[in-house]
Amino acid sequence: MLGPVAAAALGAGALIARAVTAPPAARSYDLVIRELERDQGSLVVVLDRTRQTTARGKYSLLFEQGGSAQLAEEVAERGPDRVARRVTNLSAALAPSNGDRVSWSGIYFATPADAGLVAEDVHLPTPVGSVPAWLIEGDGEGARTWAIHIHGLGSPRSGPLRGALVAAGLGYTSLVVSYRNDGEGPRTGAGRSMLGASEVDDVDAALKFAVERGAQRLVLFGWSMGATIALQLAADPTRRPRVNALVLESPVLDWIATVKANCARAGLPATAGLLSVPWLMLTPLARAIGLPGPIPLRSLDWIARSRQLETPTLVLHGTRDDSAPFSVAMALSERRPDIVQLEEFDAGHTMTWNSDPDRWQNVVASWLKTQLPDS
Repeated sequence: MLGPVAAAALGAGALIARAVTAPPAARSYDLVIRELERDQGSLVVVLDRTRQTTARGKYSLLFEQGGSAQLAEEVAERGPDRVARRVTNLSAALAPSNGDRVSWSGIYFATPADAGLVAEDVHLPTPVGSVPAWLIEGDGEGARTWAIHIHGLGSPRSGPLRGALVAAGLGYTSLVVSYRNDGEGPRTGAGRSMLGASEVDDVDAALKFAVERGAQRLVLFGWSMGATIALQLAADPTRRPRVNALVLESPVLDWIATVKANCARAGLPATAGLLSVPWLMLTPLARAIGLPGPIPLRSLDWIARSRQLETPTLVLHGTRDDSAPFSVAMALSERRPDIVQLEEFDAGHTMTWNSDPDRWQNVVASWLKTQLPDS
């Protein structure tokens, strides 16, 4: 029989593993609009002062009753406890009121139309069924280069629209995809994430779709766990010839390091994350927490596998990322300076575009023009 300490450790590991792989959760609306002001015809929202609401850059508020408000970069002081942000765009028919509950978000564009992009709704056949995607047609010679945009764990498909703007500016055709158990793609089993190990097959279907539609070159934009998926596709010898470049935003490069970082963010010892590893990697334990099978965490460690990478890669990462550690991205760039370019931002997880949109877009566009000069 297990002693009390071992039993407690085993139970803690199961809880952490369940949290890491949990189906998409309902969003928390933990901010309140304290006041609404008018400034030369513009709407201004007053919010409690937090680390998020004082961050410089472009962000949005998602409303509990539906809809969103895009916010300007400037932060105005409203005393010691509050700040004000000007609204630059509101969802149609949204009329904010004092006391509305909202959620702070880096997802600046809820739909392609919000980003000024014209998209067609398409459905891609995958091993688990049809998944929805947005197809944004390219322009001119660049249209033969396709950008596949892959969102992260717990994030909606709209998150990577920030990158689709750059692709559109270069004339690329874009496919913004979903996958199993992300809230839009088919639900399989208990709805839990396999941390990219199974979801990669669904995104592979997007690559096949692109090639069948005439794509001559592919660029994969991977956000957080989406980067885990993109790296698998680029490293697979059967898929590698299709992939010409990777653009990775806040990439998860080592799941064990990521789980440890998220434990620390939750107020637990970082080492507690190690307790989850058997539950993720051993078949009986993985199935006990609702996974269809074990997750091959070692094959998803891109520091250990760095020598297998051959695709030119741009990494955009925030130094304040408390989910996917910046230090891991640095380690990859130090091991593979021949193919990895790391761009550092003063930002949190998946917020590098928000912290400095102009720089983000210029860096990505310039790098892609260098890597794919004839597109």
